[in-house]
Amino acid sequence: MKRLFLILMMAGFTACLYAQPAKRRVTTSNAAAKRGATSKKAESDRAALMFPVKQSMPEDVVWKRDVYRTLDLTKDANAPLYYPVEPRGRQVNLFTYVFHLMLSGRVDAYTYKLDGVESFDKKDKMEVRDVLDRYGIYYEEKDGKFVVESNDVPSAEVTRYYIKESVYLDQRTGTFSTKVTAICPVLMRGADDFGGEATPYPLFWLNYDEIAPWLSRLPVMASNLNNVTNMTVDDYFAMNRYDGKIYKTNNMQGLALANYCKTDSAMVKEQKRIEKEIYDFEEGVWGHMSKEDSIKAAREDSIRIAKEGTKTRKQSARRSSSGGSSSVKAPKQKSSGGGSAPRVSVRRQRR
Repeated sequence: MKRLFLILMMAGFTACLYAQPAKRRVTTSNAAAKRGATSKKAESDRAALMFPVKQSMPEDVVWKRDVYRTLDLTKDANAPLYYPVEPRGRQVNLFTYVFHLMLSGRVDAYTYKLDGVESFDKKDKMEVRDVLDRYGIYYEEKDGKFVVESNDVPSAEVTRYYIKESVYLDQRTGTFSTKVTAICPVLMRGADDFGGEATPYPLFWLNYDEIAPWLSRLPVMASNLNNVTNMTVDDYFAMNRYDGKIYKTNNMQGLALANYCKTDSAMVKEQKRIEKEIYDFEEGVWGHMSKEDSIKAAREDSIRIAKEGTKTRKQSARRSSSGGSSSVKAPKQKSSGGGSAPRVSVRRQRR
């Protein structure tokens, strides 16, 4: 019995010895993950402090309209996001910049779902390897890091972006604002020499508030007349310098415009209707008049001023006829002190 008892004790002691290192490894791994997340957040916070950006949209706004737009980078207004296509010294385009941020783990990429609605939940975060393998981007893995050469970054094929913007009324400041909240680079592939159209491949969603501190460090040339790069990409989006067509809005049925606009003319008409709807709401809040109403009001003001002028001239003529050639005497002013009021003489200066 004693020998059996000793054998059982030794077996239990051995099991404890082998179990502890595994537990320590798990704890160490979790601690490393937490340290990595903390380091990433601290780096993002430092970037935000060094390069301040536009404040986030308040959560308690009284009115908001979410709109999704397509940015065609072949248009002049959107060209600052596309050029230079290949890195030129320290100058890179937007996709090359955010692509390397994603490779280094500074920003997170989120899955583009079939419904096109962005989600920044942890479960929707994409792994870097999945992005590279899914879209055939050549890479090398060195010491656990992914390395992509500049020539292998498909920046020339990203000629389109999807963005989500929120137009909202901030009741605390009494101002209307338009803020970009999400951005998605779109890979255009499949075009041929026979006129075939390229197929869009949305890569991933990026949380704009997360990448804004980094975009404020990326200068761009925003004019063909002024070649000084005195604007950053964050300034470009904050000032709404882009030109994009609406392809979707947040609605209760979750429909894109293509779901109920069967023709191109119907699509254009619906896009104009939504733009006017947003514009009319802002004008209605502030009480601004339309162009027709302002012309009518200006005409009424001119008629009223003309009538008042005619009435004034008739009264002056009536006074002149009743007083002869003598000038109209000014009424006497009463003095509170009992004495005569001081005489004020005015001498006209000869020109």
